[in-house]
Amino acid sequence: MTDTLTTPTGEKSPPQTRKQRSATRIADAAGGKTRWLLLKIAMLAIVDAVAVYAVFVLLLHNEWLVLSLVAAVTILVNWIYFSRTKIPAKYLTPGIILLIVFQIFTLSYTAYIGFTNYGTGHNGSKDQAVASLMRSSLVRVDDSPTFDVAVVERFNELGLLVTDPTDGDVSLGTNTQPLESVDATMEGGKGVAVDGWTTLSFAEVLQRSTDVEQLAVAYTDDPNDGAIRTQDGQKGYLYTSTLEYDPVADTMTDTTTGTVYVDNGEGAFTSASGEQLLPGWQVFVGFDNFVRALTDTEIRGPLVAVTAWTFVFAALSVATTFFLGLLLALVFQSKRMRFKNGYRIMLILPYAFPAFLSALIWAGMMNKSFGFINQVLFNGAEIPWLTDPVLAKFSILLVNLWLGFPYMFLVCLGALQGIPEEVNEAGVMDGANPWQIFRRIKLPLLLVTVTPLLIASFAFNFNNFNLIYMLTGGGPRFEDVSIPVGHTDLLISMVYKVAFTGQNRDYGLASAFTILIFIVVAVISIISFRKTKALEELN
Repeated sequence: MTDTLTTPTGEKSPPQTRKQRSATRIADAAGGKTRWLLLKIAMLAIVDAVAVYAVFVLLLHNEWLVLSLVAAVTILVNWIYFSRTKIPAKYLTPGIILLIVFQIFTLSYTAYIGFTNYGTGHNGSKDQAVASLMRSSLVRVDDSPTFDVAVVERFNELGLLVTDPTDGDVSLGTNTQPLESVDATMEGGKGVAVDGWTTLSFAEVLQRSTDVEQLAVAYTDDPNDGAIRTQDGQKGYLYTSTLEYDPVADTMTDTTTGTVYVDNGEGAFTSASGEQLLPGWQVFVGFDNFVRALTDTEIRGPLVAVTAWTFVFAALSVATTFFLGLLLALVFQSKRMRFKNGYRIMLILPYAFPAFLSALIWAGMMNKSFGFINQVLFNGAEIPWLTDPVLAKFSILLVNLWLGFPYMFLVCLGALQGIPEEVNEAGVMDGANPWQIFRRIKLPLLLVTVTPLLIASFAFNFNNFNLIYMLTGGGPRFEDVSIPVGHTDLLISMVYKVAFTGQNRDYGLASAFTILIFIVVAVISIISFRKTKALEELN
């Protein structure tokens, strides 16, 4: 057989032979492969470009371990996707990388932080702490020479290009790197530019005056030699610190008072009277955070109360939403009910709206002074729905019932519809009444399906941060405690407050709490699955 083609002008082309058709198919296939190859090269080029940028940034900060990992992963990804035989790896690689980055690394890093003193005043290395202490106590040298300077920038990091007035040598340094000699572009005997850095104009210096004033570039490797600072980005002066660091004795001495501070082994220089110099540095403290969480009376009391409330809240939230959802699902099972679609839409509306918006609306309606509930439903009464410890907990359970029952309604309705009608008929034939049919037949079959979802709902409500944060903020607050937590805080919101609120942000303690929460939820889930045999039934 032969095929004829029609040209754009409407004329028929000569018939194609079998060889010509085969050649056409080969050409089309080759064109498709070429397009996929170009797309693959473009995607890998983007990945490689991001990796190269990351390598440069990590190189500047001397992060050799992370740099090596980024380089190794990039090389591995390129090898996999340019290989013709690694087909399974091409599909598995993106998921494995995302799993490692967002799950395994996050868990591992959180666990690591839980064994350190990382937090306010202890969030860097010892060298950084020494440099920061020296920089915070700088005073200008009275007879300091005037240095010509230029403010330069690279990868959002500011530096000073300093011209020595005695010999005209040009050096470059940053807040973290002391001055080092460089080959610079000169103009009027002053270094004005250097390769790899962008020189800021006078207008740009004015716009970033706060950052420029905070620049303190160490004059030499010895922090006791002082640092160069500038106010206008044009002229710089030598400043020396009132603190003197002795690296041999590992002490910090206040030259104005003569007080000597020594390394106490806990990440800070401490005087004989117990006074600490902050910032300190991050050190490994072992199980100290866990011991402090369980033995410190100012932490243990709120921790026990919050833990108990977390379990009560999670259990009651699951129970109330499940039973209300199941009740409504049973009502919808009735064949005598009309307008089911309309009622179903109204019932799932709370589930359709974002939970945090609903929580904010409820917070407004429950306001003690001008909320809708007090003003309209209770004729202007001032009921402290969100400020009384007991009423605040009741309000949270009520709002969570409003937010959660539509989900349980949909789940139970689907599960009930999946139970064969013959089951109900068999129960009727055996003389069972509707309650007996439900309790002895339908409910056990229903629980086989929904138990894993109930366990997942318990785990979700155990960490239901959005509701607590938006509705009560964890309040009302406990009195006479060292951590800013309240009566309605869950463990997860307690962790947030310990880590991100207050004057002292203790990331190490917060990470220890996080590990405890993870262990508790994992144990509860494992026990629940084993007791109910739900996974075996589903499989």
